[in-house]
Amino acid sequence: MMYSVGLLHLPVSTFALICASQLTFNAFFSFLINSHKFAPFIINSLVLLTISSALLVFQTNSTNPTGNSNVNYEIGLFCTVGASAGFVLMLSLTELSFHKILRRETFTAILEMIIYQSLVATCATLVELFASGEWKGLKREMDEFELGKFIYVSTLIWTAIAWQIFNIGAVGLINEVSSLFSNVISVLGLPVIPVLAVIFFHDKMEGVKPISMVLATWGFISYFYQLYLDDSEAKAEKRDIKEEISMRPLLKEVTDEQDGLKNIYQKIPLSTETNFMSTEAIHLS
Repeated sequence: MMYSVGLLHLPVSTFALICASQLTFNAFFSFLINSHKFAPFIINSLVLLTISSALLVFQTNSTNPTGNSNVNYEIGLFCTVGASAGFVLMLSLTELSFHKILRRETFTAILEMIIYQSLVATCATLVELFASGEWKGLKREMDEFELGKFIYVSTLIWTAIAWQIFNIGAVGLINEVSSLFSNVISVLGLPVIPVLAVIFFHDKMEGVKPISMVLATWGFISYFYQLYLDDSEAKAEKRDIKEEISMRPLLKEVTDEQDGLKNIYQKIPLSTETNFMSTEAIHLS
């Protein structure tokens, strides 16, 4: 809901850039709740993304193509930031639930998690919808939709389907890797959205927006470079483990041969050993 309010009062490009702050909140909650460690490039990425989002606070009304007042702009700004923080908190709690409660890495566990979360969200949305009385205006909203009722219903249906596919992928990545990695993949396209917004929605790319977009892109590159380093290190460790495992039969065979020779030597009688040494002495003489 907070995302919807933010998108209502903000340009698409501004909304996308602020959503990049998800990684900052995600890193904080991952450290606090999931005990993840930070590498230098991760810290650099978080600083850049934080600055990128903070710059948009200084956005003026002249660069706001929606025509909303400064109050509405600030409401959209804080709702988007709050939604980003709430979303990544949910991701970290999901990871904690997988590790501490479900303790299963199966597709069934992923579906169970999605069903539980969707059920709670649906109940909360229905309560808010009927409590506020907004359900009375649903028919009017459909009738006033410029592209027609069919497009209106199709948009809702395909949006719901797309979100469910996204949830399966996001929760699956949390189960298999971590909430931080899942969020990185989720926000992968955010640096591209401002450019698409300029092309399709004619948003204005002026003021601090270009600087914010450059910093956000730099932050993403830094973050993925650290992921590349971690992946290379993990592959090297796996390779060393495989080599160690493959060498164990050879080491065991050498050890068995040494033990066998030792046993044979110990079984030779002392007189035989003495005679053998005397015979060798005669041959040498």
